[in-house]
Amino acid sequence: MAREAEADRPFPRAAVTPTKVRVLITEGKGLEIEWSDGHRSAWNFAWLRNACPCATCNEERAQQGRKPGQPKAKPADLLPMYTPPAKPASAQAVGRYAIQFNWLDGHSAGIYSFEFLRRHCQCSECRFDRGETTGAPN
Repeated sequence: MAREAEADRPFPRAAVTPTKVRVLITEGKGLEIEWSDGHRSAWNFAWLRNACPCATCNEERAQQGRKPGQPKAKPADLLPMYTPPAKPASAQAVGRYAIQFNWLDGHSAGIYSFEFLRRHCQCSECRFDRGETTGAPN
């Protein structure tokens, strides 16, 4: 319960204000952000696509009991079909508060606010603070 209340607490402005944003499309890596408070975050494209914050994707995740970034369950087929890795065709800033990806699978409805991204930082320290990992952060 304490973690849930903490998750809803707003971030200080410096924590959600990027100083540097890099979308590494050519390298196929993902998104990297350096924040005004000195923190650094990185997300791979698969996590970002599975965490799409649009209403349709949020509803689908809620129905399936998945968290943002958690992939869909694979069907138990005899011969699994190849699915290309998630990759955007392009990305653009949305005002001064978010980034939007145009995914190669045709999806482009999600607007990833900087607060959403910081709240879901994938670094070991942030994941540990959210209770997503055990042991000590690296």
